[in-house]
Amino acid sequence: MRITIRDVARRAEVSVATVSRALGSPDRVSEATRDRVLTVVRELGYRPSPAARSLITGKTGAIAIVVPDLGNPFFTGVLKSVQARARETGHAVLVGDSDEDPATEQELVRTLAKQADGVLLCSPGIDDATITELDGLTSLALLNRRVAGIGATVMDSAGGMREVVAHLAGLGHRRCAYLNGPDSSWSNHERLRGLRPAAAEHGIEIVELGPFAPRYEDGAPAADQALAAEVTAVLAYNDVMALGVLARLRERGVDVPGELSVTGFDDLVYAAVSAPPLTTVAMPLAEAGSRAVDLLLAHSAADPAGRVVTELPTRLVVRATTARAPGYHR
Repeated sequence: MRITIRDVARRAEVSVATVSRALGSPDRVSEATRDRVLTVVRELGYRPSPAARSLITGKTGAIAIVVPDLGNPFFTGVLKSVQARARETGHAVLVGDSDEDPATEQELVRTLAKQADGVLLCSPGIDDATITELDGLTSLALLNRRVAGIGATVMDSAGGMREVVAHLAGLGHRRCAYLNGPDSSWSNHERLRGLRPAAAEHGIEIVELGPFAPRYEDGAPAADQALAAEVTAVLAYNDVMALGVLARLRERGVDVPGELSVTGFDDLVYAAVSAPPLTTVAMPLAEAGSRAVDLLLAHSAADPAGRVVTELPTRLVVRATTARAPGYHR
């Protein structure tokens, strides 16, 4: 038979409430009572059920994560690392997909806050003021977003974009198109923060197109606009969009990279196996997800470490979609 908290209370000759206090708030009972309860717990081999543990500690044993789009492999990669770290710390993971809608994102946080010990917001599209308000509602941590006073793990998108520009400049490209992601995307603004000054430094004219949804199907119209702009290189907001660009260029008979170079961002597994393999910026998804979980749990435990912002480095991965600009000779 399963040993219950009532069995412990009966053997220790105390109330069920006293057992709960001895296990969850030991400073609220005398040392003698606490020792007696713990002795009985060991003798009987009592293990609180998740529901009982929740009542004792006030914790659910679960954390939640809200992502913009589970159809995007970037976010499934993040989720995989979050789940792995949560499992190591003994936590379940609840998942919400906002479908790139800020209103849904906010609603999901409010709903999941009632079911979890904290919420991890991944690449949120809601504004800073709303995020700060939600941080007052539940323990909150951010992944790939900075908001003052809230713990976050971010990846150096600006630095990655500077590497892309320097790479293309070395290949003689002087007129390039950047395919913007969503206007509400913090990551897009970070990419632009790296792109614009780097382009000016290297003497590259940037034609900014979009915004586009960060999805494969938006790669086709983005590619058409880039061709119309008569550029020699296309910098896509992310790998998924870049793969759509490559598909459209194949349809139109454009040689990549002979006539047009293409770069992505994220280094998803598909980037290495695309035709041709995609030059892109690698994002440290596994480390970012793991660190974000640690931040969230620290915040939930009222540890000041839960308010730290950690920036992780990115790196350029050169493959076969970039080459010298047409007519360029060193």
